[in-house]
Amino acid sequence: MEKKDLYDGFLQLEHETSAILAQLAALKTDMATVLEKNAELEIENRHLREHLEELQKSSDHKSTGAVELSKSKLNLENLYEEGFHVCPYMYGQRRVNDEPCAFCVDIIYGEH
Repeated sequence: MEKKDLYDGFLQLEHETSAILAQLAALKTDMATVLEKNAELEIENRHLREHLEELQKSSDHKSTGAVELSKSKLNLENLYEEGFHVCPYMYGQRRVNDEPCAFCVDIIYGEH
């Protein structure tokens, strides 16, 4: 093999290696883009699932007629269920025979 052929062989190998390195760099950039997009989609998917769960819980409350009460109204409801008035007219008095009180019910479940 002549020196020129040997030198030309090295030049060709160098060009091919450079082309392969350029392809690897492009693939690396593409891979980074795909991984970034994948991470964004995973986060968006998680948020959508959480939102869907909230919507399903919300529709379950509406379909069963359940009213979501604040913590203070839950406390009033517990007192009422234990047999005490929570309305301002008879607050703290025992309900005779656990009779219902429209004023107490309005305080607990009313739209105030």
